[in-house]
Amino acid sequence: MDSPEITEAMDALRRRLVPGTRTILGIAGTPGSGKSTFATWIQQQFGPGTAVVVPMDGFHLGNAVIEGTPLRRRKGAIDTFDAGGYLSLLRRLVRRDEPVVYAPEFRRTLDEPVAASIAVPADIPLVITEGNYLLADQEPWKEVRAQLDEVWFVDTPQELRLHRLVARHVSFGMDPAAAVAWAAGPDEANALLIQATRPAADRIIPWEQELE
Repeated sequence: MDSPEITEAMDALRRRLVPGTRTILGIAGTPGSGKSTFATWIQQQFGPGTAVVVPMDGFHLGNAVIEGTPLRRRKGAIDTFDAGGYLSLLRRLVRRDEPVVYAPEFRRTLDEPVAASIAVPADIPLVITEGNYLLADQEPWKEVRAQLDEVWFVDTPQELRLHRLVARHVSFGMDPAAAVAWAAGPDEANALLIQATRPAADRIIPWEQELE
C-alpha cells in the first residue's frame, strides 16, 4: 500500500507529533481521488486517542437552503459550502481551549450534513481534515489554508477517479446514466478548479486504492 512518497510523508508526520501540541493536516484532492480513504488510513496508522478525521464535507449547505436555486444543480461546488463555518471550526481546533469540539459530518445516505457528529477532545494531537477546496486562494478559503500545518494533495489517475465517482453516485441511488452525467458535468467542473490548486500543496501523494 505504501509508496516512497507516503512513507516519507508519514515519517515526517510522526516527527511533528510533539507531546502537548496539535498538528492539523489537510488532505486535498479532486472528487473521487480517494481523500476519505486516505485520511482514514492515516488515522489508522496511529494508536487510539491520537488522530481524528474531520471532513470538510460536513459543511455542505443543507438541501433546504439550496433546493429550488441554481446551487442545487451544482452541489459540491465551492460556493455550496459554508466556508465561514468550516473556518470557525478550524480556528477552534487550533486554539484547543475547549474540553471537546464537535464537528459535523456529511451523511451520504441522507445527502445532508449532520451537526455535532464527530468529537475532537482537546488532547487529540492530530486532526486530519479532508476536502476539495483546502488550497483554494479566494476568501475565506485562504484563511482555511492558514489554519493547516500542512496540506497533502492526493493524486489519482483520471480513469480510476471517474470510475470511483460513477460507482459512488450509483451506490447512493443515481441511475447509471445520471451518474455518468454528474461525474462528467458538475464533478468535472469542480475537479478542474481543484486541480489548479495542486501546486500549492506541501506534498503530492499518489493514491490508487480502489475504494473511497
